[in-house]
Amino acid sequence: MTMNVRGYAALAVKADLVPHNFVRRDPRANDVVIEILYSGVCHSDIHNAYNDWGGANFPMVPGHEIIGRVSQVGGDVTRFKVGDHVGVGCMVDSCQHCSPCEQGLEQYCVEGSTLTYNDVDRHDKMPTFGGYSETIVVSDKFVVKVPDGLDLKSSAPLLCAGITTWSPLRHWKVGKGSKVAVVGLGGLGHMALKLAKALGAEVTLFSRSPGKEQDARRLGADHIVLSTQDDQMAAAKDQFDLIIDTVPYVHDLKPYVSTLALNGTLVLVGYLGDLDPVLSSVPLVLGRRSVAGSVIGGIAETQEMLDFCGEHGITADVEMINIQDINDAWKRMLKSDVKYRFVIDIASLKA
Repeated sequence: MTMNVRGYAALAVKADLVPHNFVRRDPRANDVVIEILYSGVCHSDIHNAYNDWGGANFPMVPGHEIIGRVSQVGGDVTRFKVGDHVGVGCMVDSCQHCSPCEQGLEQYCVEGSTLTYNDVDRHDKMPTFGGYSETIVVSDKFVVKVPDGLDLKSSAPLLCAGITTWSPLRHWKVGKGSKVAVVGLGGLGHMALKLAKALGAEVTLFSRSPGKEQDARRLGADHIVLSTQDDQMAAAKDQFDLIIDTVPYVHDLKPYVSTLALNGTLVLVGYLGDLDPVLSSVPLVLGRRSVAGSVIGGIAETQEMLDFCGEHGITADVEMINIQDINDAWKRMLKSDVKYRFVIDIASLKA
């Protein structure tokens, strides 16, 4: 019983998204069938549909911040039952046997994890389609439980923006007494502020625009440093144990590296590509500082993050849209005109 599913798809590079009918696979014994309630809108949806990273396949149904309700489970599934509220993030499968997979870090799967959309299922070779649609079929290992009491619609961005910032906070062992800075206040940045603060860190926002102070403080920042002001940057030297850099385009890292403390790390979570201008090794060598990268998080980590958010009442700041308004939302996102994440109410698909 292959499922005919409605959604919105890009049919070509940079084309507007349009209504699109497509087929989901027959559920396998370890699959969970999920009725999608909400889908977050991530900047990488645009990157993929615009083929900024290469490898775009069309028709493309984006969306990897998915919150839904279980409508069916396969015979081998024990962790979920019909009616459960669940989430699906950026991956729907991995090889399950390489070293990263065995450590629960499926996002670094040696064979490459299977992405939620714009990828190919490793078993039946069908294309994967994402959350801008009414239903999805996912292996139970790649489904996470949404804690009771967490607002469903504003939980959707936790599945990408949340885990992308949580994973480095945990890897670099942020807690009470840590000094953490965040570069950029968008979908990722606003989650980094909330999570770092809830973990007990002293949190600073680096921003280029003076108008963000009030919002940054509301989201958890203890301090704001204007990165365009040389005196403020000089005063921030040698301070931070961890800097989470969420900026999605190429930018100069040198001013931020000098604000790292001894053994400090700047971790890139927003930008993929060559660094320009070239980094100097001097501040790295003379302070045992590191520049690192991190991508999303493993499934166990994602569940840990959701449970933490449940305990602390943390969700994303969202603006709800109907799916019919997705093209306008993308245009606004390209102008950074959203606080801080669009979420599609999939009920609007039925209109």
